[in-house]
Amino acid sequence: MAFTDTSNLRIPPLGRRLRLGFVGGGRGGLVGNWHFAGARLSNHWDIVAGALSSRPENAAASARDWCIAPGRSYTDYRLMADQEAARQDGIEAVAICTPNASHAEIAATFLRAGIDVILDKPMTTTVEDAHRLVALQRETGVSLTMTYPFSQHVMVRQAQALIAAGEIGKVQQVQVEYLQDWNIAPQSEEGAPWRQDPLQVGPSMIVGDIGTHAYHLLHVMTGLDVAELRADMFVCGGAKPQPDTAHINLRLTNGAPALMHLSNATLGQYCALRIRVWGEKGTLEWDQEKPEHLRFTPRDEAERIFIRGSGQGIRAEAQHVAHLPRGHGEALTDAWANLYAEAGLKVAMRRGGAMIDAASLLNLPGPDDGLKGMLFTQACADSWREGGIWTSLA
Repeated sequence: MAFTDTSNLRIPPLGRRLRLGFVGGGRGGLVGNWHFAGARLSNHWDIVAGALSSRPENAAASARDWCIAPGRSYTDYRLMADQEAARQDGIEAVAICTPNASHAEIAATFLRAGIDVILDKPMTTTVEDAHRLVALQRETGVSLTMTYPFSQHVMVRQAQALIAAGEIGKVQQVQVEYLQDWNIAPQSEEGAPWRQDPLQVGPSMIVGDIGTHAYHLLHVMTGLDVAELRADMFVCGGAKPQPDTAHINLRLTNGAPALMHLSNATLGQYCALRIRVWGEKGTLEWDQEKPEHLRFTPRDEAERIFIRGSGQGIRAEAQHVAHLPRGHGEALTDAWANLYAEAGLKVAMRRGGAMIDAASLLNLPGPDDGLKGMLFTQACADSWREGGIWTSLA
């Protein structure tokens, strides 16, 4: 087996693109377009099959949109898994972009069929299902990638590298928020009403939907985890059956305190994922709506703004996933492309014998990240329902 240079993530190590299928994500959906764009932009995948909708007409129309041949457009993911696994040119991985409650069963079906899985967050709707899925992944040896794309931004990796190198010293406190405004109005049948159904979304809509992103960002950037938490939840927008806002106190594994503010009922906030990390020797601040800038304030030194593409002080770990020079903007689609590129490397390593430097896959979220996201969501829900008590992530 030859070692593959991953300094350019856009080069497929097997000399060809991998074959990718989709479950969900067709017309009327939201996240499927992000997955689709990331897969195509990564240059590692050809999208060749899909069960894009359970409604036959929508599935066929969506397949035409994506140039999927009619014979490889399915309305049943089980049939898709069986037939694609049997084909000589069958899909090598599947992206699952369906409502939360279906994740566990669909992912298990493809893992058993020997098809690598790329799974939208949250992993499942229960901790028990998450544990079972992790166990199945280990039993089959088939890869499972979770899609937490924000950790794939260049400046997130820059912050991660600076913290790991001790540039801000011991982390002393963290504040992270993720604020949106799409859920201000009362619940209606428009949009995606399943997001308000506890049976469809799991123990907490707000934590499972966007809190898992905030938690993963905190973990990846600082290298720390949450030891215990205390959560309050509220309905701050129109009447609805699930809280749309959460205020969460965290204690990190190094003893440092942290705060998390989550809401999708904050007028004027669009995709406001922001994090500030205060250390003994300096502070780092990053805002997803301005993803190419990272503010670094060292103690007793002038403030610095790292800019993606500038090459000035950018660590190799971050430069590794930058693709355009400064002045040519990179955004969330590029973060999705980085995720799909690294997923492609992982699948190529498993399927084609390509030897990949393990450091190249450092930020690729896997099954353990999916399980941690469910443990975090469940702990938040348990704390809130018990009146805001401190709860460990067990």
